[in-house]
Amino acid sequence: MAVSGNFLAGFYITTSIPYVNAAPHIGHALEFAQADVIARYRKLVGYEVNLVTGADENSLKNVKAAEAAGISVEELCSRNALLFRELADRIGLSYTAFVRSSVSEAHRKGVGELWRRCAENGDIYKKRYKGLYCVGCEAFYTEGELVEGKCPEHKTKPDVVEEDNYFFRLSKYQESLERMISKDQFRIMPESRKNEILSFIRAGLEDFSVSRSAGRAHGWGIPVPGDPSQTIYVWFDALAVYITGVGFVGDEEHFMKTWPADVHVVGKGIIRFHSVYWPAMLLSAGIGIPKALFVHGYFTVNGEKMSKSIGNVVSPLNMMNKYGSDSLRYYFIRDSPNFEDSNFSEGALVNRHNKELLGDLGNLVNRVLTIAEKDGKSEFSGNAEMSKKLDMAEFRFRLDNGHLHEALELAMAFVRECNAYVNSKEPWKLKGPELDSVLYNLLESLRVISIIVYPFVPQSAEKIAGMLGSEIKSIEDCKFRGSFSGRITKGPHLFEKIG
Repeated sequence: MAVSGNFLAGFYITTSIPYVNAAPHIGHALEFAQADVIARYRKLVGYEVNLVTGADENSLKNVKAAEAAGISVEELCSRNALLFRELADRIGLSYTAFVRSSVSEAHRKGVGELWRRCAENGDIYKKRYKGLYCVGCEAFYTEGELVEGKCPEHKTKPDVVEEDNYFFRLSKYQESLERMISKDQFRIMPESRKNEILSFIRAGLEDFSVSRSAGRAHGWGIPVPGDPSQTIYVWFDALAVYITGVGFVGDEEHFMKTWPADVHVVGKGIIRFHSVYWPAMLLSAGIGIPKALFVHGYFTVNGEKMSKSIGNVVSPLNMMNKYGSDSLRYYFIRDSPNFEDSNFSEGALVNRHNKELLGDLGNLVNRVLTIAEKDGKSEFSGNAEMSKKLDMAEFRFRLDNGHLHEALELAMAFVRECNAYVNSKEPWKLKGPELDSVLYNLLESLRVISIIVYPFVPQSAEKIAGMLGSEIKSIEDCKFRGSFSGRITKGPHLFEKIG
């Protein structure tokens, strides 16, 4: 993910493609926010960014959920895909494509082409198989991988399944995968997840099933090319969204310009699919592998993973109805070290909003613009004292390497420095050149703040820029310029107190 130079080029990022067997939970919103912070930062750096997300609809989980609800699978997928798209829009995910895997004809064709290429390379074959299948994971497990006889992810007993399936020769790619991951040709972040996957690979890779009988799939999904008695395995299907979402089959020019992905943002529960199965499939098909995998932790409630299957779900749409998207985004990044689990707390969200967004950022904007508006000028200059209080190189380094919460802390530390500067200089007591110099430092600081907080709280950042008469264009504009000029118009308070 490291930046080399400041030039206009392509940057391609994806979220995972979530199942739509139920409405989205707060963990989905966390991933959307993290991916969007990276995407918006890359735009500020100067990249032309593509961001693909969507809905994983061709799964047995969705079939079973529809049966339980007494509706068709089509109706269930349409209803819940709409909720995921609403979440993406309201959380501010700046996506360029939202792919619904069950309705996109381009996706269907792309999956067929991916299958054909792997088959032509001799990597797909058919055999009889018996195994332990978790519908929640849409994956087979060995006895040794179960915890007290249950799926370690969903805490449910897997089904015993025996049928004829097509298999992918994963074992053929063991050495290639180990080499690429160990040398960071395919970078897995954090290092602990990289080591976890390398251990899994070194233990020996086994071929995996890439189809299900059409009967067990209830006729739902994409048929295997040339064999309608079999349906393509949901993960083979869903992972292909990452290539079909940027034109694989249908818009080859865009695909060639965009692929490979710079980073996939995924949760730790699906790391094996993304770090082992997916690159092996791409190698088989003669397609370049992604550059990086950003693996985030889970939100927990009382130490348990927040999940639709377990039933301890918090609705992000309800949270945004109460607190707005910027407050939710801020809390996610501020309180969730990217690669670790964190405990969701509505009280902690409210505290971050009141203490930091309202008390630090909102208060700074209000104080400075009140004084500047009263002064009546639109141009200020002076010695850039405050420029020394922000280490932009460190801020960018943190974002370049996926440490989003640390970058946000650096941004907010600068906000606190600005508040301390107001307190020490007491500009309401100053006049003439001395006041001009202080206001220059504060207004220029606010302009820089609007840029560095933009990836995290874009709506609030744009409001700050609007009140200054400035624009958010480039990370390079975070230099103090020696003078400030703008149309200063203090608007309403950025944030209101909660509670």
